[in-house]
Amino acid sequence: MKKRILVTGGDGRFANILKKKNKILDLKFLYKKELNILNTRSIEKAVKKYKPLIILHCAALSRPMSIHDTDIKKSIDINIIGTANIVKTCEKNNIKLIYFSTGYVYPSTKGNYKETDPVKPFNNYGFSKLGGECAVHMYKNSLILRITMTEKPFVYSEGYTNLYSNYIFHEEVVKILPKIINKYGIINIGGKTRSVYSFGKIHNNKIIKSKCVDKKIPLKQTMNLNKLKKILG
Repeated sequence: MKKRILVTGGDGRFANILKKKNKILDLKFLYKKELNILNTRSIEKAVKKYKPLIILHCAALSRPMSIHDTDIKKSIDINIIGTANIVKTCEKNNIKLIYFSTGYVYPSTKGNYKETDPVKPFNNYGFSKLGGECAVHMYKNSLILRITMTEKPFVYSEGYTNLYSNYIFHEEVVKILPKIINKYGIINIGGKTRSVYSFGKIHNNKIIKSKCVDKKIPLKQTMNLNKLKKILG
């Protein structure tokens, strides 16, 4: 029997790929008009109508990264307060919550971070997602996914050769989801450890090599994926 899953942020980049590629999960995509994460009554109404067993919380403010510096109110409202509202509704109705977080919650100074390692975001986007995580942590019927994902092909014209990460395409995350929806706690989700340039050129041969010289950006943004590999077999 399939578990009805409500997806917040139904018009987002990942949700649009999920709509096209999902063949397994029973998903209901909701847009802001029907589910406004800043309005608890709106969330409750959607839950009462669709009676989900799981909420996949994808609604978030991400790019451009600069917006988390220039408009911190918006960043706080959507990524922290909005997530807290979802958590409270899930707790009230005993609904499992799957929260899309980010690998940016790690310091990214040494790399290969495990789920149990200390967290310390290096930018405001990471802090906003960690703020959401704090609320989710308080609710035990939950799963936090720390992901560094992006569109295919790589959307940028340049790729850093000295910045390493675990970038993964949206399409690959869609394949992983059905295998982890019954898990709890925290799981790092990502692809092979490599430079941003090496990842980008997989589907974009025109990408140009460049080096990151901004000292505010740490260069070892890699996660330990052993837990994920064990789950996937």
